[in-house]
Amino acid sequence: MANIVIDKIKKTFGSFEALKEISLEVGDGEFVSLLGPSGCGKTTLLRIIAGLETETSGQILIGGTPVNGLAPKDRGLAMVFQNYAVFPHMTVFENVAFGLRMKKADQNRVKSQVDKAAALLHIEPYLDRYPNKLSGGQRQRVAVARALAVEPKVLLMDEPLSNLDALLRLEMRTELKAVLQASGTTTIYVTHDQTEAMGLSDRIAVMYDGRIEQIGAPVDIYSHPASRFVGGFMGSPPMNFIRLPVTNGTVKLGNMNHAVPASVEREIVLGLRGENVSLAPLAEGLRLDVRVAEPMGSHLLLTGTIANQPVRVILPPGESVKAGEAIGLKLAADRLTWLSPETGLALNHPSR
Repeated sequence: MANIVIDKIKKTFGSFEALKEISLEVGDGEFVSLLGPSGCGKTTLLRIIAGLETETSGQILIGGTPVNGLAPKDRGLAMVFQNYAVFPHMTVFENVAFGLRMKKADQNRVKSQVDKAAALLHIEPYLDRYPNKLSGGQRQRVAVARALAVEPKVLLMDEPLSNLDALLRLEMRTELKAVLQASGTTTIYVTHDQTEAMGLSDRIAVMYDGRIEQIGAPVDIYSHPASRFVGGFMGSPPMNFIRLPVTNGTVKLGNMNHAVPASVEREIVLGLRGENVSLAPLAEGLRLDVRVAEPMGSHLLLTGTIANQPVRVILPPGESVKAGEAIGLKLAADRLTWLSPETGLALNHPSR
């Protein structure tokens, strides 16, 4: 296996800056997701690591060796694509063996590696079948098995589960995590799905507008977003943002005053996760005017307004709250995020 060092990678297309000096280190055996909306640069960065796109400036090192200018086949990596990219005229065995045969591995090694990869991905019963006889999930397993069979130093994955339906995506996510934990392969995974990134990753690099907005463990990024963009992108429902006036270094939430960072004088934005609330008497809590109440089985999702600003909050499933009611909320004071109205940066982030 190998670590990856991405050092000040920049990519321009004419006057457009797709990547703005990206730097990132991925440890040996680590699983890192590049997460962000369409157009943020995550696939461009993956293609540069793979050698399918040429960087404008900067350096890529795999296992301590610079790979800039090397062909993809010489970088010691494998890639799994969104559209499976299995060969329709080959059996599953031949598909999984393809990379090994390109490397001119002897027949015993081909058989051993195909059997090993097939066992990891649970596709042994399908080795003699052609792809048109397989489901989408089975074809994706074949694509992953083909990548792992060559024992790459690095595995690159570009939205590999996005073409699957919701239930199959969940099953494949679970299988994929188990397989990669067993193989110990260093992995970079591109996705726009924050649930996938949260479930699979050791760390997540949240990207926006050609930059990495924040990198860290999933729980840290979710609980302590560094910016309004990260807070709003991570979570379902996303973080609520409530603009509040500041008086003498505090804001009033219900009948309680909360101190805010000393640099704030007039206004601040409160970042509030929907689950970080509980019911309180209306006279004592922060007032929520409920517009819609949705029983979701595991929780009750309320949509309404606080201080005339839209919010969504989550309560336990047994609570009896109806549309049109006004309720009081108690906030978990140690889980609030305070953001600058001007920059959108979190003022109480641990890094500041």
